[in-house]
Amino acid sequence: MGELAGRTALVTGADRGIGRAVAERLARDGALVAVHHRPGDEAAAARAAADIAALGGAAFPVAAELGVPGDADALFDALGAALRRRTGTDRLDILVNNAAMSDNRDPADITPEVFDRLVAVNARAPLFLVRRALDVLPDGGRIVNVSTGLTRFANPREVVHAMSKAALEMIGLHYARLLGPRGITVNTVAPGVVDTGDPALSAPGLRAGLAALSAFGRLAEPADVAGVVAFLASADARWITGAWIDATGGTLLGARLTVPDPEPERWLARP
Repeated sequence: MGELAGRTALVTGADRGIGRAVAERLARDGALVAVHHRPGDEAAAARAAADIAALGGAAFPVAAELGVPGDADALFDALGAALRRRTGTDRLDILVNNAAMSDNRDPADITPEVFDRLVAVNARAPLFLVRRALDVLPDGGRIVNVSTGLTRFANPREVVHAMSKAALEMIGLHYARLLGPRGITVNTVAPGVVDTGDPALSAPGLRAGLAALSAFGRLAEPADVAGVVAFLASADARWITGAWIDATGGTLLGARLTVPDPEPERWLARP
């Protein structure tokens, strides 16, 4: 039996990228996973659920548009019905707020519409998903929010994305205090550059430059982030709450030292 056997989980934006890797990992650990997707992405979500089943896990797709009025109610109404059919109860043990929108444009080109849309999807939707989840989340439940290292690492072309994710991080901080007496943990995971198959990362020079940002000299794989989320969803993370977990692969450590050491042999000295 896996670590999460008998648990149920909802992962938003789970039909691709980091969300899919998180869904796969939680299912591998024994959870029944709801693979959330946007309307219109049914095929990708069905493939994700089928691939999880092929690996011996259990998952099912659930659709809802986020960032629109009533989004949390629509998602949890659909989720509750699906869970009751499969488990006889609408109890949800793990909520992973992963779905997000990004934007990359010159700050001079930011519009109110762009700002409002990113805040609606990246911050408002997770807040109200958490609020709705509290109706069905048992004591000892888990909430994990997926943010970004860009809240600590400047890139002016993604200022709105970073702002919306910084707002998301406040959910982890304040709800951790609120829900502590119930043993519910609320934590934030902040990935760096992740190789999700985005064509924008296909240029060799760009990939090399982005890989060099990490202390490990490579881009993250979605599974690297999923492992961190799975830990926070486990019983072993019961004493961690309100935390901001740097999952950037050391990107925030700063640039590598490039000044030649005049005495390299000193590092090889033996006592």
